[in-house]
Amino acid sequence: MTTTLTDRYIAATVRSLPQQLQAEVRDELHASIADAIDARTAQGEPSEQAERDVLTDLGDPGALAAGYADRPLHLIGPTYFLTWWRLLKLLVAIVPACAFGGVAIAQALDGTNVGQIIGQGIGIALSVVVHIAFWTTLVFFVLDRTGADAVGKWTVDRLPEEPYQGTGRVDLIVSLLMLAIFAGLLLWDRFRGFVPTSDAPLPMLNPELWPWGMGALFVLLAAEALIAIAVYARGRWTPALAGINAAVAVCVMSLGLTALGRRALFNPEFVQTVFVGNGVDQDALIVLAVLTGIAIVGITVGDAVDGWRKARRAALAG
Repeated sequence: MTTTLTDRYIAATVRSLPQQLQAEVRDELHASIADAIDARTAQGEPSEQAERDVLTDLGDPGALAAGYADRPLHLIGPTYFLTWWRLLKLLVAIVPACAFGGVAIAQALDGTNVGQIIGQGIGIALSVVVHIAFWTTLVFFVLDRTGADAVGKWTVDRLPEEPYQGTGRVDLIVSLLMLAIFAGLLLWDRFRGFVPTSDAPLPMLNPELWPWGMGALFVLLAAEALIAIAVYARGRWTPALAGINAAVAVCVMSLGLTALGRRALFNPEFVQTVFVGNGVDQDALIVLAVLTGIAIVGITVGDAVDGWRKARRAALAG
């Protein structure tokens, strides 16, 4: 089913409303928008242009939702509240993680132990969050007080792409295919190897991880596949499925970081042949280990957060 601008606008409006208001506001907006479009088309305006003009006149759906919920938008003044809030959330989601990664690499190069790296990284990340909140708010304070128009008039081009449509067969197939490819790469690395040498190709991962470590990982991959099937069967993500998905992600992260911390993740022959044998010094190997750890954490945490985000969107969509 094709999603119209009206559908996207209404979805963007009701998603932040309390559950008990969503159905009422959705029906009211459908009716009022349809009436306004009909009035414009009756005067000879093309239907597509009429829809865009009506939605543009209604304004930012976030501001409209605040009106329905009787929720004032005030930072310093209401003009920049939504822009400030959206930018702040984006910066907090990206910058502290980058700061944590930079600190982790620097501390690892200094020979700091893992506990201190994590502690100092978290401290720096929290400090970055405070600075982001302060300086971002200060910038919008100045804009508000000077009357500068930094964001322009809201238009329908700023609408989110689509409202939540549930989980379909394509999502299931993609999820299962990605898991199968990952499992296939692990098996290929173990039995065929990825690094060509004068003798047999070398595996990148430590063969000593087999069978128990890799066996546990394959069990977790099977659990991920069962979660994908369960989501498809339910037609949507639920808090219970999101919780199970997060637990599986934590287990995968624990396996990866434990092997990495014990220097048992990569095949020693692979490290010697590809890195040490080509003149790569110890500092570069430490950076590689830290980046690998960041990648493990980023992928698993991202997977867990994505499950919770989809569960929340499904709940808001009713």
